[in-house]
Amino acid sequence: MATTVLVGAQWGDEGKGKIIDVLTEQADVVVRYQGGNNAGHTVEVGNEKYILHLIPSGILYPGKLNVIGNGVVVDPIALLEEIDHLQSRGITVNGNLLVSNRAHLVLPYHRLLDSIREEQKGKRKIGTTKRGIGPAYADKVARTGLRVVDLLSPDKFSEKLRRKVRETNEIARTFGAKTLSFKAINDEYLAASKRLQRYIADTIKLLNRLEHDGKQILFEGAQGTHLDIDFGTYPFVTSSNTTAGGACAGTGIPPHRIDKVVGVMKAYTTRVGEGPFPTELLDDQGTMLRETGREFGATTGRPRRCGWFDAVATRYSVMVNGIDELAVTKTDVLDSLSKIKVCVAYRLDGKVTDSIPADVDAMLRCVPVYQEFDGWQTSTKEIREFDDLPKRARNYLKKIAQLSGAKLAIVSVGARRAETIFL
Repeated sequence: MATTVLVGAQWGDEGKGKIIDVLTEQADVVVRYQGGNNAGHTVEVGNEKYILHLIPSGILYPGKLNVIGNGVVVDPIALLEEIDHLQSRGITVNGNLLVSNRAHLVLPYHRLLDSIREEQKGKRKIGTTKRGIGPAYADKVARTGLRVVDLLSPDKFSEKLRRKVRETNEIARTFGAKTLSFKAINDEYLAASKRLQRYIADTIKLLNRLEHDGKQILFEGAQGTHLDIDFGTYPFVTSSNTTAGGACAGTGIPPHRIDKVVGVMKAYTTRVGEGPFPTELLDDQGTMLRETGREFGATTGRPRRCGWFDAVATRYSVMVNGIDELAVTKTDVLDSLSKIKVCVAYRLDGKVTDSIPADVDAMLRCVPVYQEFDGWQTSTKEIREFDDLPKRARNYLKKIAQLSGAKLAIVSVGARRAETIFL
């Protein structure tokens, strides 16, 4: 397996949690490298379903080390809630989880600012989860953020926190929002810091040592390529680098140590929140995909927007991530369809293009150019070998991989571990 980065090749929610869970069997270490608790990875093990927000999906395997890297923004309260929930269900966390001391913190004033800013945008709102992720990354870039290491120095933490709460309350009053209590936040987060100390480590040094020692490391991305702050449909994006390059910046592992990039994509396309989505279906077929695929956000419960597979978008993802292999999920959701469409190009202002425009308004004007395929109209959920899939299903999967430009390596026909086909 070597050192592998797993990324989302669409707008997130591609099923990365399931694929990470499947690949973890071969890994020694699973590392989350960006995002915060605005992401949710759903993993089904037997009859049990787990929704993970900050903790890497490898935590469900006993004896695997899970690391929250320096590129993640960490809400200490949310992290403790997740730890407590997993432990209440018999999952061992102590000894299997570490958090980078260089990771930045998400604090209550970030959530307040997130809410104020989103409301002020009106019709141009982004559709954030209002978990405070964007403002936390903004503080990081502005060099005013608090980091995990600050939790180890209570006086320093309190001094920095007091200043940030005072600044935020001034903004809150300007917009008529409720102000925050420094004492309440300080007391709650200092109490949390005592419980979190056992998990805090210099993960950069540790990960480089483990890589040098030949350990198999799996880097877990959150969200998807088209939500990347640089490469996504800006400004309808998240606030971190969701692409493969983020794995190096978010963990401290140098680029030449990355051996392989795996891209995860659905056999169709979904998106949560606002922003352009050329292949979106606003008819009964879109509803069918949503209901059959259980397309509701793991973090917010919001219904996902659903549409046909977009090969233009995935081809772009393969390019910017350097994707070597593709994992296609939710193939079974298409089992009942007689006809399936794939977007092979866009028509923009009367001209056909096979690239994604940088301007979001131009992206909103893109009309998909479709190629139609015959459906297989039979269940694939019990199939475990690629050659046993219906011929039309094999042809469809090969074609979307070919259009995307990378090798088809994994096909998922259900949410559980066993419902996976390796090529």
